[in-house]
Amino acid sequence: MSNDVTRIDYTGTGLSEEEIAPTPWQQARIWVDEAVERSRAQADVPEPHALSVATVDADGLPNVRTVLMRYFDERGPGFLTNTSSTKGVELAATSAIAASLTWPSMFRAIRFRGYAVLLDRAEVADYFASRPWASRISAWASRQSQPVASRAELEEAYEAYAVRWPDRGNADDVPLPDFWGGYRILCDEVEFWGGRTNRLHDRLVFTRTGDGDLDTADAWSLSRRQP
Repeated sequence: MSNDVTRIDYTGTGLSEEEIAPTPWQQARIWVDEAVERSRAQADVPEPHALSVATVDADGLPNVRTVLMRYFDERGPGFLTNTSSTKGVELAATSAIAASLTWPSMFRAIRFRGYAVLLDRAEVADYFASRPWASRISAWASRQSQPVASRAELEEAYEAYAVRWPDRGNADDVPLPDFWGGYRILCDEVEFWGGRTNRLHDRLVFTRTGDGDLDTADAWSLSRRQP
């Protein structure tokens, strides 16, 4: 292994107890909105909604992958996927989940821990209808996480479904697959990481102490963890 390690001193401003919002929802909304705004102004946040999602398999071994956060409100972050995929199978067996939004150029990250619940079918249908026609066809063509012999086989499946459901410019041109759905993370912990110089970063953590959503102040306690 090479010893030529590139070291970058973080220049973030961190996050203090005095400036953090009173609920995890309010603080997360601020940071997500600022990441979206930066993605429009600069090229260093190309996908502000990229969400790393971790699950565990039947042997307790973790899997992590990146999806897009397509829902985010007081109930928690949500994403869409093929529910027969590896993540779907693992969540059906063990609903425990961890996820994170990370914006390296902003020296910020948000970490969510909790349990996954299936999204309401109506929510999924509404979102699926809003997708571009080609993306809806791809949802049918890909049996996510399953082996495939070649790229050509995948493209052949795509073409077959494209012929079956041609693009007529309508939201209902392509039906919603029964294996396509999504999950919302019901959080028990939300951590805000703010990078600072000399690796003395800020880690402020909201931990659930009662019932309520992400914007219920009485449901959360705030603490600081060492970096």
